[in-house]
Amino acid sequence: MHRARSLSLWAWLNVIGLVLAAVGMVLQMAAGSELYPTVTGPIVLVLTAVLVAFGPGWTRYIGLLVPVVLGTGAIVAAAMTGTFIDQLIDVGNLPVVLGSVMHVLGLAAAVAGGVGALLDHPGTVGSER
Repeated sequence: MHRARSLSLWAWLNVIGLVLAAVGMVLQMAAGSELYPTVTGPIVLVLTAVLVAFGPGWTRYIGLLVPVVLGTGAIVAAAMTGTFIDQLIDVGNLPVVLGSVMHVLGLAAAVAGGVGALLDHPGTVGSER
C-alpha cells in the first residue's frame, strides 16, 4: 500500500488513464457494442493499473507499453473498419458514445502519464535529477 502513495503525478495519471479506459470499454460492452467480444482488454488494463500502483519501479514501462499497444490496435481497427469512429459519433446510443470517449481519453491519459513517469523518474533519459 505504501508504494501507491509514493507515486508521482505522472504515474497517477497513468494509473487513472488505464482505469478510465477499462471502465469505458466495459460501458461500451454493457451498452451493446460488439467491438470487444471478451473482457480481456479491461482486465489487462486494470491489472496493469494495479501493477503500476503497487509494483516496483520498472512497472512504469508496462504502464506505458499496454496503452500504446491497445491504442495502436484501436487506431488500426478504426482505420480499417470505421466501426469505432461510428461509435464515437452515433449520438443515438449515448452510453456507447460515452464509453468510447472514456476509452480514448483514458488511453491518451495513460500514454501521457506513462511517458511523463519515464522521463520524470531519476536515472532515466531526460531526467534533471
